[in-house]
Amino acid sequence: MNELLAAARGDAPCDLVIRNGRVANVLSLEYEEADVAIHKGVIVGVGKGYAAKETADASGCVLIPGMIDGHLHIESTMLTPAAFADAVLPRGTTTVLPDPHEIANTCGMAGIEFMWRDSLRSPLDIFFAAPSCVPASSFETPREEIDASELVDAFNSCCCTHLGEMMNYPGVIGGDPAVWAKITSASKQVKTAHLPGVTGRALCAYLLSGCNGDHESNFADEALEKLRRGVWVMLREGATEHNLEETARIILEDEARHSRCMAVSDDLTADYILRLGHMDHKVRLMIGLGIRPLVALAMVTINPAQYFRMWDRGAIAPGMIADIAMVDSPENCRALRVWKRGRLVAENGDILRSAGPPPAAELPVSDTRRITVNEDSFRIPAREGYDIRVVSVIPGSVLTRHLAITPTVRGGLLTADPKRDLAKMVVIEKNRGTGRVAVGFASGFGLKRGAFASSVAHDAHNFVAVGMDDASLASALRFLAKNGGGLAAAADGEVIASFALPIGGLMSDREPAYVADAVSSMEKTVAELGVSIGHPFMALSFLSLSVIPELKLTDQGYVDLSRGGAQDLFALHNDITGGSQS
Repeated sequence: MNELLAAARGDAPCDLVIRNGRVANVLSLEYEEADVAIHKGVIVGVGKGYAAKETADASGCVLIPGMIDGHLHIESTMLTPAAFADAVLPRGTTTVLPDPHEIANTCGMAGIEFMWRDSLRSPLDIFFAAPSCVPASSFETPREEIDASELVDAFNSCCCTHLGEMMNYPGVIGGDPAVWAKITSASKQVKTAHLPGVTGRALCAYLLSGCNGDHESNFADEALEKLRRGVWVMLREGATEHNLEETARIILEDEARHSRCMAVSDDLTADYILRLGHMDHKVRLMIGLGIRPLVALAMVTINPAQYFRMWDRGAIAPGMIADIAMVDSPENCRALRVWKRGRLVAENGDILRSAGPPPAAELPVSDTRRITVNEDSFRIPAREGYDIRVVSVIPGSVLTRHLAITPTVRGGLLTADPKRDLAKMVVIEKNRGTGRVAVGFASGFGLKRGAFASSVAHDAHNFVAVGMDDASLASALRFLAKNGGGLAAAADGEVIASFALPIGGLMSDREPAYVADAVSSMEKTVAELGVSIGHPFMALSFLSLSVIPELKLTDQGYVDLSRGGAQDLFALHNDITGGSQS
């Protein structure tokens, strides 16, 4: 401490002084013409006249605090934590707080430990949440359930620093003892929420849990009600979840509301990060919407730092760790240099020292090669006089519509119909090796022929596929079973493109550019099959997430928690309200 004090007083030279830049002060929401003095990885002074062993010139640039992502799932990028860090550090992100419930569903607590150990290979600070919902609901099948005692172990081992999104909102509101035991296990840790469409008295009841950081607002009115009730509102902008423009309205109407708001990612792809950016992209979007640049910066720096009680970061001020990005301007938010704890880690968009490929992962995954994929299990006899339920994709949202439609029937069997944008959907349980099959229907992809499948299927991550013929569906799913996971596209009963995901069926062991190119190539292949929506594999991955309204298909069948839970494939037309089509 004496050495830091001497540097702060100017009695001894600092390790580094960044000179001649404009400092974005997110505490007072103003710009300052000041130098930044750094010693032993800590900011010891902001002002003029500091001597240093090394200097950096920031003339014409703006110095901003290292940016923070308060909610994301690294597994959705299909990158390991260290590879993810290589992608986001050059864009000015220096801290992230991911919820690893994806790997926890497929590999249990060993998956969380793998993520934590891999994260230590990078200078990026990665603070993991302890997954609160494995499974997300009783309608999903993970490898193993994680209970309150295991969460306590995760906190005590230092693998996890806060409670991950509490998705079982019916359990919270209804007082389920097992759910509340998990909440209690977090003790004094920050507890994050999951509140899609939860308002009114239900919202008030949920907030008694102390889970109060929510990223699931789809509408401005919803976000404002949550803000008024004490929620820290996370404005989500992901690869398929484009909620920022709508929810940012609450700040455009009254800038003072920004102080309990932050921008987050939730789910991104590697291609999205490399092409558009990470938190820098959100800053550009917010400024483009009309939010003042310093306010936008506060929402990716000091605000998430304050919510997560990280008092040592989020601003350029004495005593803070020296996480700093030198950008050309807040409006462009292009990071020219990035310092992590005072060490230069990225320059002109490039990481200076890549973490490299991870060591071989020994994770407890099921041997899916034993799963038999049989086309006969996809064939469902029609029922005269009954409609069928259909999961309808909403582009740009994780929400889906619960439709009832008159089925297409051939030879007495329900069938897909490309003329109606009606695809057959199949989910196969793989985490416990049962091979249990659920069949339903989906619309909204625009698929004309063939099928595509993925082992990324939130949150249990069983095998999921949509297709226009059973032979192609079976072919794509057989690839997943043979390889333990990945992405596959098939046509005329044959696999025409594939990408393996050897780490838990969720992640590649390759670098960001390779993964981005591979997934982009897969997306182009399914586009040739007629798929018209962006990020189709990610859109597919959310069709099994039971805790997001409305209808979903898990390995246990149709689920709609907004309508009470399990749903039959067949329904009388008048039994379904809220959307139907013929």
